[in-house]
Amino acid sequence: MWNLLFISEEDFKNHVLATIQKYGEKLESFDLKRFNKNLIDPIKLIFDKIVYQSTWDEIVNSEIFRQRDKSNNNDIGYFHQRIFQYIDNCYVPPNGQDGGWDVILEKEDGISLPDGSIVHKVFVEMKNKHNTMNSAAAGKTFIKMQNQLLKDDDCACFLVEAIAQRSQNIKWETTVDKVKVGHKLIRRVSIDNFYALVTGQEDAFYQMCMILPKTISKAVETLGNAIVPHDTVMDELRGAVDKQKFDSEDFSIAMAVYLLGFGSYSGF
Repeated sequence: MWNLLFISEEDFKNHVLATIQKYGEKLESFDLKRFNKNLIDPIKLIFDKIVYQSTWDEIVNSEIFRQRDKSNNNDIGYFHQRIFQYIDNCYVPPNGQDGGWDVILEKEDGISLPDGSIVHKVFVEMKNKHNTMNSAAAGKTFIKMQNQLLKDDDCACFLVEAIAQRSQNIKWETTVDKVKVGHKLIRRVSIDNFYALVTGQEDAFYQMCMILPKTISKAVETLGNAIVPHDTVMDELRGAVDKQKFDSEDFSIAMAVYLLGFGSYSGF
């Protein structure tokens, strides 16, 4: 039984599938050359391995995961933003168009805000996490929202955060040119509150989260081996070990790791 009232099962499944496919080259397998593309820090790897009492397989896999994960936030941002293209009253502009907003919500019968204000359109800037904007970026975003209010007095502007500090829909106060500013129609909203406002269902975001793991699993099954990486870093490190004359495999792998970063240094 499909429990999401605001999006069809087919649309949700296709959106999850598209998000996974956005991972793109990050799903490609890691060989030693790709692993060391930006020069790893051998000293850090060796500290981490010994302090955390990890095996070389664990520490190398952890570093591969870290490298893959660095740019995955953009793909999850795609998931959070583009899902609204399937939800009534929402419009997701193509990148850079219509003012560069992430989502535009419009309701003919009005949108009620917590202070009792009613507007007919909400312009949304969406962020994955509450602390991803520095003060300069926050100021720039606030000014963009101020300008929108000057052009349209029947709208509000939201900074919607997927990972907010708490569930909230509050007046956003920030600093612009060292002056604290705020406006009741410029609001900081956690994503659960935005889902509730858009769908009229208080726990809509919760319901989406409950069905997400099973949908991702089905999507991964559909894609099959096409997305399963086959990393060869440890095999190549062990291959390098065979050429070394050290007493233990553990130290031989450490030496192979040293050579990744320090191969041209004196003594190595």
